[in-house]
Amino acid sequence: MGSGQGDRTLVGRRREQALLERSLEEARVGARGSATVLRGEAGIGKTALLEWTVARAARDGFTVLRVVGSESESGIAFGALHRVLLPLRENSRALPPHQRLALERALGLRDGLPPKGFMVGAAALALLAEQARRGPVLLVVDDLQWVDPSSAAVFVFLHQRIVSLPVVMVCASRSDGSALEGWPGHPVDVEALSGEDARTLLRRRQPGLAAGAVRRVLAEAAGNPLALAELPGRFADEHRRGVVPLPDRLPLGSRLEAVFARRVRSLPGSAARVLLLAALDDVADVGGDAVRSTEQGGAEGVLDAIEASGLARWDAAGRLVFRHPLVRSAVIATVPDAERRSAHRSLAERLREDDPRRLLHEASAAEGPDERLAARLQEAGTRIAGRGGDAEGAMLLERAAALGTGPGDRARRLTWAAVMSARGGRLAYAAELLREIRRGPVPEDIAPLFAYAVVYVDQSHHVDFASSFELLPGALEALTAPGAPVFGDLVEQMAFKLLLASAYTGDPRGWDVLERHRGHLSPAVRLCHRAWADPPRTAHGAERELRSLVARVAARRETAGAWLLLWAASAVDAADEELRRLFDDEHTYATQGSVAKARCHQAFLRGRWDAAEECLREADTAEELGYHCNALLFRHYYAHFLAGRGDERGLRDVRARIGPVAASARMRFVTDHLDRLDALAALAHGRDEEAYLMLRRVMPPGQLPRGLAWFHLAFFDFVVASLRCGRRAEALAHVAAGRAARMDSVSAHHAFLLAAATAITADDAEADAAYAAACAVPGAGEWVFDMARLRLLHGAGLRRRGRRAEAVETLHAALRAFQGLRADPWVEQCRAELRAADRPSNGASVPADGLTAQELRVARLVSTGLTNKEVGAALQLSPRTIGAHLYRIFPKLGVTSRAALAGALPDS
Repeated sequence: MGSGQGDRTLVGRRREQALLERSLEEARVGARGSATVLRGEAGIGKTALLEWTVARAARDGFTVLRVVGSESESGIAFGALHRVLLPLRENSRALPPHQRLALERALGLRDGLPPKGFMVGAAALALLAEQARRGPVLLVVDDLQWVDPSSAAVFVFLHQRIVSLPVVMVCASRSDGSALEGWPGHPVDVEALSGEDARTLLRRRQPGLAAGAVRRVLAEAAGNPLALAELPGRFADEHRRGVVPLPDRLPLGSRLEAVFARRVRSLPGSAARVLLLAALDDVADVGGDAVRSTEQGGAEGVLDAIEASGLARWDAAGRLVFRHPLVRSAVIATVPDAERRSAHRSLAERLREDDPRRLLHEASAAEGPDERLAARLQEAGTRIAGRGGDAEGAMLLERAAALGTGPGDRARRLTWAAVMSARGGRLAYAAELLREIRRGPVPEDIAPLFAYAVVYVDQSHHVDFASSFELLPGALEALTAPGAPVFGDLVEQMAFKLLLASAYTGDPRGWDVLERHRGHLSPAVRLCHRAWADPPRTAHGAERELRSLVARVAARRETAGAWLLLWAASAVDAADEELRRLFDDEHTYATQGSVAKARCHQAFLRGRWDAAEECLREADTAEELGYHCNALLFRHYYAHFLAGRGDERGLRDVRARIGPVAASARMRFVTDHLDRLDALAALAHGRDEEAYLMLRRVMPPGQLPRGLAWFHLAFFDFVVASLRCGRRAEALAHVAAGRAARMDSVSAHHAFLLAAATAITADDAEADAAYAAACAVPGAGEWVFDMARLRLLHGAGLRRRGRRAEAVETLHAALRAFQGLRADPWVEQCRAELRAADRPSNGASVPADGLTAQELRVARLVSTGLTNKEVGAALQLSPRTIGAHLYRIFPKLGVTSRAALAGALPDS
């Protein structure tokens, strides 16, 4: 129902129409895709907007794919996806074999189990891309709130990735419920019509309505188009003409279903039965079947009664189509429970034994506990989860728990449902299930799985790591004891959760437990442990070993192993495309979130800074799904781009948002990182002393502290800050510590950062060779930001040594890199050095009038070795003001460090 149901002319939807029209035009002309979610209450006009969009797209030559979510099909994995993509099934021949197989199995076109998670999404994306080669595509999903979770996950996957294709996706969902969990961005709220627009629509639909009736309907409909269109049709003629006043109370607003309910109750029993069957299962043509099974002569009466009621109609294919989604709700709500259960039994009998819908109807028809049916539901839920429908499997397990007769079985089924829900990306639902389980005793045999579920939800949903150290050690003991029950790869998953808790908090208890159980852990867990526990002392050869294990895991398609290796790769900055391809087509959000985090951080390290906004989109997605820890971490990775660009205001905003939560959870991984990023931003703006003091709190001079897995990232910053503050001895001590720890044997990035630190601390006689060695480290060019900083320092050194041409060439290379990153403060540092290089130099000192009197006083005090704070105290200025003076002084004198000031200053 829309603002103008009977035609394509909408009333009062100019904002929404402009947005949708722009999306279609961008896809048609610019081959740029987009996704829009319309959200609003029932009857507000979402479907009318979809109809308008379909008509507009068809006129412009779009291929239109559409599906309406079905409440009766919401428990069938990939049911909605099947219906929307089936018209493109011929395109599947162009897909790679593994994608084609996955999609055809998910759509029921080929026997066999579809893979878990996002392989289906990747195949669906490829299918759309193949169609988009022929022309733009419009994909429309109505009643998103009733789309099955597996299909919804694929639609979310497409939502995030169609931007590079001429594909427009428009979805509509009710504003209540959790249908939009996990959808990135912000939905477009379709709101009530304004008073003038509501009046226009009412006059268009009901031109003969009396003025008094118009005023009453406008007042009580409150701009809801469905109420405006439907309620006057229920008035008696004397009400419509204004002869008799309207009743005191009209069933408007949230009671719109009652309008249809009265019509349902007025139908003959046989017609009402047909509507009920169709409402409970509108996937198959049960409405048409029911009519055709009516006794000869009676079928025509049923057809006439339904058509006359205006509740439903028969389409060209002879299928029963409801007038509005509210009709279906009204039909179901109107009948007594016994009649509804009877209809479910009838529907179950119509379906094959192996049809999952039969089991759902049987469960809905049950009048009380039924252990046999509960066991069948459990079996079906486990089977569906094995096919990738974790969320649907959880729903069946919960139904099984409700129908079962034993309290122990109930707890077991709910525990499995909680685990499936968490894996399926429904963390808030998993948390609800755990609260329910805690109301009774947890059977001993399921206790390890329950502990894992609690930790999963605590870490990801509540951002709380306390239970990790309280529950997982005992659970691991139980699972590794002789004769312990087997829960698949649960030992691996528990080890991973314990490793996460230890890495994020720095709590040594987790490392100790993992070390004790080392003999029970796979090579992937052991590598992950080495890479994160204490890298300067335990991670030597980690990247080399990682490459070997990746090939082995890829060949075996080991899910848990791949997850662990991705985390190990993140520790050594090796989560490149080759490794992430293990995940691109598989798994649910739980794993995809880890892939996205690795992708965001690698984008920063490797200079793909246009991906910065992706961090925020992923944070919104995580927040919607209830993965609050992931949301925090995505914003933490976004802070890296802000620091690199010297955006200190943005950094403060991020710290204000995530800092308190991270501090409460004792997430040193985040809080220490934020300190390091503040220091990086200070370096960008030339406040070297401030940066040095912040970095010294993270890692003392000459020490590579335990519990700082990412020590190498702060290592180079500390050496730079120390040199620029005139603390050369501390910089050299730090480089010596890196050499002693064999830092270069951990990974390629570790090796480059150590070589870069060695180069900038080298004496003039050794500098050229040291810089050449740093640039020759394999893969050095991949670390775009770090390499640009190294070139800036190298160019400054060349300029000071009078090698102007080489300096200019090196500085221009750094400048181009910083410009590409939009790192403006670093661009300005390069330009300052280039300006200094352009000034003629004969080795004489800069004239005294090159500096202001205040700058000269500051420079002389700093050249004696005083800190910014000490200089500020002497001159009664703030340390920040001293830093600002130095930022101007250095390029004027042609130096880049405090140590060089003394030689560059004019004589007294």
